[in-house]
This record gives sequence, C-alpha cells and structure tokens, in this order.
Amino acid sequence: MIQGGPWIRTKAVQLTVDNYKALVRPLDTADLDFDIYRAHPLPEPVLRCVRYMHDIEHHTVCYLRDLLVTSAHRDPEITTFLTFWSYEEYWHGEALARVLEAHGEPAGVVRIRRTRASTSIKDRLAPMLHWAGSAVAGSSLTAVHMTWGALNEWTTQAGYARLAKLSEHPTFAEMLRRIMRQEGRHIDFYASQAAARLSANPRAQRLTRMALTRWWSPVGSDVMPGPEVRHLITYLFGGAEGEDMARRIDRRLQKLPGLDGLDLALGARTRFAA
Repeated sequence: MIQGGPWIRTKAVQLTVDNYKALVRPLDTADLDFDIYRAHPLPEPVLRCVRYMHDIEHHTVCYLRDLLVTSAHRDPEITTFLTFWSYEEYWHGEALARVLEAHGEPAGVVRIRRTRASTSIKDRLAPMLHWAGSAVAGSSLTAVHMTWGALNEWTTQAGYARLAKLSEHPTFAEMLRRIMRQEGRHIDFYASQAAARLSANPRAQRLTRMALTRWWSPVGSDVMPGPEVRHLITYLFGGAEGEDMARRIDRRLQKLPGLDGLDLALGARTRFAA
C-alpha cells in the first residue's frame, strides 16, 4: 500500500453511520515498540511533518466546533459520525505524540496548548463565519462541509502514505498504515454523503464549487506557521510522485456531482511550493 498501492480507492464505498459506529475504536498501538525511536530516530524532515500532523490531529475538535454551529447539528446522522470521527482523530494525535516523546520532544497537552494559544484571528472567527454562512446557505452548507471533509481526508491519507515511504522506518510506517485505514473509513462516509447531497441539490453544487474554489486550502494551513505548511507540502507532495498524488486526489473530487474541472490539490501544491 505504501509502495504506490491503492491508497485512494478508484470507487467510493458507501458507508452508513451505523456501519461506521460498529468499526470505531482507538488506534491500536499496543504491539508497536516506541522505544525503537531512541536507537533509530526519524530523519528531521520526517519529524517536522510529525509535529505538524500531531498538532492538526489534535485540532480536529476545533473543526468540529465550527461544524456544530451550522445547520449540520440538526442532522443526527451527521452529528453521530462527527462525534466518532473526532474520537478517532484524537487517538491519531496521541499516537503521533508518543513518537515525538520518544524523540525527547514536547507533545500532547504541552504542544496542544501552545498551538491553540497561537491560532490566527481567522481561526478564532471561524465559528461566527460558519454560523453566518449557515444562515445564508441553510442545509446546502452541509454538502459543502461533507465535500470539504472528503477532500481533506483524501489529502491527509495521501500525506501519510508518502510520509511512511519517505521515513524508511518500518515501525513508523506500520503505525501510519493503521491510521490510514481509519482515515479510509472517514473518506467513505464523507464522500458518500457529499455525493448524495450534491446529486440531489444543484444549488448545493454551485455553493460547494464556489466555496472550495475561493477558500479551500490544505489541512492545517489556517493554523500552522507558513514555513511549516510549505515544508509539509513540498516534502510530501513534491516531485513527480507528489504531483501524481495531487492529480489522483483531484480526479476523485472531480467525480462528485458538479465539481468537474477542479484542480484544487494540484493548485495548492503549486501555490505553496512557490
């Protein structure tokens, strides 16, 4: 899978919230040897990505905050999924925290507190902006969020796949494979919801296309410092292999109703690399 296998499915898998609930659990790391990093540490460019991913996985609850002020909170299927999605993402952050701790670095509450204290004005205003958008767009905004979530999960899963390969560290790669499997279920739900809501609502298609084109950027770029965002994008999505990953993500996005012709992942790769 890490060596170029199907880390992005060619066909969306339908996943109901009840099916997903039956699969939810903390990330299993009981058999992984975290002490191995003391003798065989990760290269600094990889570790720099781990810091970024740790902070953003733990920031998931703040993204949940933004969703729950919109009309999405009225949909019990969506809120059930988001509850468990946030739970699993928390454990991804905890696993990455253990990697940082094994390298003698601050992690967990120490880093989380620092990240949230330094968030931008845009992040702090996000709940109000989402509430205002919901007041205007109504239920169509849920289609935007589901599509946005699918795109974020596609890029996250791709980034983990690339990081596992670049690390050349079997224990680390195995941990990331387990994270990717859970991210795959998140993708299935987001993409299924996005496809259903977009196909049934031409207004939602127009709104989603506009929102993604104007405001989407890679996960965490609204929270993390600019140099860290650029490192992550250029390190994981650089070169021919990175370009191919971005194109595959865009092909998945373009298969959703009303979103043909969008090259958001490729555009972000070019923009941040520049």
